[in-house]
Amino acid sequence: MRRLPAVAFIVLCLAAPASAQSIGGMYSVEGTNLDGSNYSGTAEIKLTSDTTCTIHWVTGGTTSEGICSRNGNAFAAAYVLGDVFGLVVYKVGADGSLDGLWTIAGKDGSGTEVLTPQ
Repeated sequence: MRRLPAVAFIVLCLAAPASAQSIGGMYSVEGTNLDGSNYSGTAEIKLTSDTTCTIHWVTGGTTSEGICSRNGNAFAAAYVLGDVFGLVVYKVGADGSLDGLWTIAGKDGSGTEVLTPQ
């Protein structure tokens, strides 16, 4: 009978949403632009609290900065790219990858982006 509480504890730990802490680090970036062309690079996520972070992308010769937050398997970042701002929404995968769609204010359509932990 003592096994039941231990099993229940393990199930609860596995079902609990991960905090932003499990998402910090370096990532490889693969994505598509609004016009369908491909890009690649790196991203670094730095934790600022249990649920918030900053993100820095380097893709080709372009860099951008953003703030981010995680809620369960949803992860979002608002960012500045030159003189425009945008939003990216990711789904957190079981392997730690982030699969997202992004857009830029004032532009039609969306791009895609996958961040893979390095």
